[in-house]
Amino acid sequence: MRPPASRPREHPRLVVVGNPANRRVAYFRDAVRRAGLPEARVEPWLDVLRGGARFHAGETVRLESPGEDPDVDRILRGTDDPTRVEGTGRWYAEFTAATARLARSVGEAGAELVDDPAEAAVLFDKRLSHARLSEALVPVPLSPTSGADAPPVRGWADVRASMAATGLRRVFVKLAHGSSASGVLAVETNGAGRVQATTSVERAPDGRLFNSLRVRRYTTEREVAAVVDALAPDGLHIERWLPKAVQGGRAADLRVVVIDGRATHAVVRTSRSPMTNLHLGGARGDLGAVRAAVSAAGGRWSDALDVCERAAGAFPGMRCVGVDLLPAVGWRRFAVGEVNAFGDLLPGLTGLPGSGAEGLDTYAAQVAALLRDSPSRTAGSRTAGNRTTGNRTADPTHATSPTDPTRATSPTSPTGSTRTTRTTRTTGTSPTP
Repeated sequence: MRPPASRPREHPRLVVVGNPANRRVAYFRDAVRRAGLPEARVEPWLDVLRGGARFHAGETVRLESPGEDPDVDRILRGTDDPTRVEGTGRWYAEFTAATARLARSVGEAGAELVDDPAEAAVLFDKRLSHARLSEALVPVPLSPTSGADAPPVRGWADVRASMAATGLRRVFVKLAHGSSASGVLAVETNGAGRVQATTSVERAPDGRLFNSLRVRRYTTEREVAAVVDALAPDGLHIERWLPKAVQGGRAADLRVVVIDGRATHAVVRTSRSPMTNLHLGGARGDLGAVRAAVSAAGGRWSDALDVCERAAGAFPGMRCVGVDLLPAVGWRRFAVGEVNAFGDLLPGLTGLPGSGAEGLDTYAAQVAALLRDSPSRTAGSRTAGNRTTGNRTADPTHATSPTDPTRATSPTSPTGSTRTTRTTRTTGTSPTP
């Protein structure tokens, strides 16, 4: 008797919530086509924010960054000028409320989300995500603002007091809900009390703040205080600024993409400024040279990737994150600066050897992961723990030192799309995804 023919597996019907003209949406839809799947439907962020988005039973819904659209930005941040820095507090409140409504709509329609919006809400608050990483014993820079119970930073006086209380002379002051290095200041003090800050924030004569493509330096405490005081109403996060390893005379860090618990893609970013973001003048470095430097220092490249996988494991509701990995001077130890919900924008970069994503860019690798899914796998159902990762097992006992942030390195980097920036006047120094 002939056995019954097996039914062909149904392909997911994919929907991407994004800005239709955005390159992220285009990259994902291209990856879907290359995989031989039906065209991914686009649900515009504008429709989501205005309450007009519609979903259908059986659809799998992916959220893309809402960045790089002036109409969406106007709703989220309440400004007509996309180059303005202010408004991230409102952006966060509007974004998290919108994604919570979207999650209800998706569930009521019988569709499912790829990622858990509640996890994205943690990732888009640097204070909460820092605490999550610390609780998971992932090495992170020391922070006096980590966690929901940390005292708020109301302005420069609080930054000064926090630095004095912790004995820190070099810190990063970041917008709690910022991305792409917007509103980040690398602040330094010396024994004589002199203060200076390196940042991409341009302060206009009337006190308004703008994103700039040029990294500049404010060299008086009065100037630094004015910028910090203007940023403070949106919420601030403070982290120890730790010295980074160097490649070719430039500070270096890495963006590592982790998909379903496995580190799949990595890019080295180098800069002469504290911010390595590529849109601020940072440059891609040599990954082979990094691996060689780690080995020469007596370390293991697999340990660096394990740190990233453990960081991603602290957010089990996210299928894909971008981890900013900070190598300490000497290339022996690593810390995590940030984990980015939309950290996969690395065009043309293919997967690491042994990752299972060889020959695939970050979007194609995510589509392949969706195709490997069981039919009823839902956002947030994945659990963290030891994972087999290609030729590696992410065993915490093999990971780089989890606790001592003084042995780690410095932060940087984005969580979302690059915001529109100003090509500004001169003064300042060099520039950094």
